[in-house]
Amino acid sequence: MSKGFASNPRQILLAAIVLASFVGVGARLVWLHVLDRDSLLRYVSQARYKIDPLPGRRGDILDANGAKLATSRSLIILAVDPQSLRKEDEAKWPQLAALIGMNSSELARIFNTKTRPARVSNSTQNTERNAAAPKSASFAFNVTPGDTSSLIASSDAETENQDDDDDAPDADGNRAIRFAKLSDSITETTFTAIKQLNIKGVIGQRVYRRAYPNNSIASHIIGYVDRAERPVTGIERYADFYLHGLNGWLESEKDGKREELAQFRTRQVPAADGYSVKLSIDSVVQQIVDEELAAIAKKYAPEKATIIVSDPRTGFILALGNYPSFDLNTYNKLSKEEQGRMRNIAVSDMYEPGSVFKIVAVAGALNEGLVNAGTTFDCTSDSIEYQGKTRKLPREDHNFDHRLTVAEIVAHSSNRGAAQLAMAMGDDRFYGYARAFGFGQLTGFPNLGSESPGMLASPKKWDGLTITRMPMGHSIAATPLQMHQAMTVIASGGVMLRPSIIRQILDTSGEVVYRFDRREGDRIVSERTAQTVARMLQGVASKEGTAPEAAIKDYEVAGKTGTAQKIVNGRYSEREHVVSFVGFLPASQPRLVISVIVDGADKNCPGGVAYGSKVAAPSFKHVAEQLIRHLDIKPVAPLSPVAPGPKTPASRLAVKGSRQ
Repeated sequence: MSKGFASNPRQILLAAIVLASFVGVGARLVWLHVLDRDSLLRYVSQARYKIDPLPGRRGDILDANGAKLATSRSLIILAVDPQSLRKEDEAKWPQLAALIGMNSSELARIFNTKTRPARVSNSTQNTERNAAAPKSASFAFNVTPGDTSSLIASSDAETENQDDDDDAPDADGNRAIRFAKLSDSITETTFTAIKQLNIKGVIGQRVYRRAYPNNSIASHIIGYVDRAERPVTGIERYADFYLHGLNGWLESEKDGKREELAQFRTRQVPAADGYSVKLSIDSVVQQIVDEELAAIAKKYAPEKATIIVSDPRTGFILALGNYPSFDLNTYNKLSKEEQGRMRNIAVSDMYEPGSVFKIVAVAGALNEGLVNAGTTFDCTSDSIEYQGKTRKLPREDHNFDHRLTVAEIVAHSSNRGAAQLAMAMGDDRFYGYARAFGFGQLTGFPNLGSESPGMLASPKKWDGLTITRMPMGHSIAATPLQMHQAMTVIASGGVMLRPSIIRQILDTSGEVVYRFDRREGDRIVSERTAQTVARMLQGVASKEGTAPEAAIKDYEVAGKTGTAQKIVNGRYSEREHVVSFVGFLPASQPRLVISVIVDGADKNCPGGVAYGSKVAAPSFKHVAEQLIRHLDIKPVAPLSPVAPGPKTPASRLAVKGSRQ
């Protein structure tokens, strides 16, 4: 036989080996794909697609000087996979317990608890699976790109131990625990020390938590985010478009040990941090306001109080505080009865402004040329003829033995004088000025839906007494911010300036990407009229006026008191009042507008009755004196008083009025 061919026995043996190999492979395939399919699929499914979210950092909220009012701290959610623990690391457990502030025995209990009873329903399984389960050295979440709901749920999960549904129950019906949370507030420094212990199975995920360094300072302005980092109120919600970061994500696969297979990473989208928002709030001014509110609360125990400070040259708010207030870091600890503290009463609550509202009638009549500072009115009569009917005039707080000039009507806060000024304009014209000064409409302040427009009925809905009562601040309801805005019209020289609070938007490097300017509206009264009213309002804070308590030596203080009776059980109460003082300084070159409104201070006032001059005006002065020093406001050379002009009585026609 030729040496080039194998013998028949060898050929038969080789064929038998090949055939046996094919039979063996076929049998193995049948075993894997048919007989043992279910058990093997459990392992195959563990090598699967995964997405790890990369959280973006929320931007800071800054005050006018760049100090942080709200910031996001980097924290670590610390957890353990009890299945991955090594016996040789047990000696390090006490060190870990000390680092995270946990009792050693409690830590050992968590580490040694390896299983838990299997879940009983698929719906529960799905809910808890989505609630979070880190897999090994990093967390893996069942999320879609850009979706942070699973990450949020994981960071806030209260469940101590969670198992992995990919592990089948054992013979006793228990599942292996693959995740047990140890803490959700580990600092970066502490986590570095934890990593140095090199305890296998201890895992961490970086998250961002919102923090408010100044606690309750400007709390109603700043607002807060909830535990899921969702904005709820204030600037946090209003400016969320700028503040919120954009989450990134990592797409890859994991192996049976739940570790990432980096070679199969298909996409990595980095997270983008949010922009920072810089406010016009000055933390020092806000501190002064908050301390004054605390002093008012201690002395008078009112139901509520508000102080607002702004710059009349721009309309920007320097401080806004309410009593009662709350700590932004512990808002979730307030009881149901205390949750009203979170309401920004400066923009949401209405009150009858009382005599401060008289600036509308005075400014309107002057601007229309119907009167001058020296025009006189008879304020002794209790009734007057108007539009062919005799109208009863409101009571006066003081008795006058002579006709009052317009300047004296302002200084002495004459109710009857204000009514006659409004009658001189007529219903429609007076109503038009009230609307122009901002009453009965939103200021546009960033408070997202909780701002009240107040109440200002049109003349068609007035009764016979409205024209005599509204000029003195009754039959109308306003928010503290609306009244502050109206006084700013006078301080600004007659122009409507919408109250603003956001100054700049900054990128992550601190560069300004957008700047907000003053929001100027229509001219309401002429500059000359505004200056005349300002000089008249100086008379209020004089020895002859209703609020000498507001006077500051060497400074021109212009302002108006308000003492409004509250409506109780459908009637005006003689014992419950909302008192206020709203003013500005220096009168001839205004730098500050300050409003002080106190509700329900009567019970702790002499005689059981609160007055704007006794409660609000002293607080105005105390705040103003501190701000003069802080802002270095220099006294200005006082202008000569408003020339009263000839003391000419108002014409009969002007007093009778007409519907115009």
